[in-house]
Amino acid sequence: MIRPFRSAILATTLLAGLGVSSVACAQSPAGHNDPLEPVNRGFFALNEALDTVIVKPVATIWNTVLPKPVRTGVTNVFSNLDDAFIGANHLLQGRGKDAMTDFSRFLINTTVGVGGLIDVASTQNLPKGEGDFGQTLGVWGAEPGFYMVLPLLGPSSARDTVGRAARIASDPRTYLVDAWSYGLTGLEFVQIKADNLDNANLIDTSSLDKYAFTRNLYLQRRAAVVQSGREAAGAR
Repeated sequence: MIRPFRSAILATTLLAGLGVSSVACAQSPAGHNDPLEPVNRGFFALNEALDTVIVKPVATIWNTVLPKPVRTGVTNVFSNLDDAFIGANHLLQGRGKDAMTDFSRFLINTTVGVGGLIDVASTQNLPKGEGDFGQTLGVWGAEPGFYMVLPLLGPSSARDTVGRAARIASDPRTYLVDAWSYGLTGLEFVQIKADNLDNANLIDTSSLDKYAFTRNLYLQRRAAVVQSGREAAGAR
């Protein structure tokens, strides 16, 4: 059974995905597909407030208190779990060789790397890949649709939001008992924030309009990820 909080996220992302075709052609005056900008800015402000009051202080304490080897180990464990999803997406994109690399990484790091604590695979000429369900949809030809900001989760697009929903639905943690499901999800969330704390602080100090800067950066990054997937799959 999907837990209540994740059910709410899943429902939100699926509803958002239904709007891909209905507003895919709507453009903001600046040329960005951001017809929900007033609402997005509201969620962006909410996320910023939560970051300032809760997330960044927790991430700062995380980086200060925990030794680097411990933080690296936590990062490696979640990165190792992600390799299985990356491999699945590479298979769906028709990238069999890349998928074999991803699954080999997962097998080696789970066994020799003690559950993923140590990234042994990277020393064995098995580089970390990049792939998700949003990229897979893009490789299949789905347009990104409108830009949106999700509460807590941050920047997304209609296409990537459907991808997030697929990830949630296929993640075994979704079906664990509440304590484990929320605990592991929260731990990964803090770890990601802590790993990217320097980048977040840099954006804070360098951008006059942080919303626009974050939106542009996200859309450019996602376009590059989808294009790289198409090229690797031979789908120009």
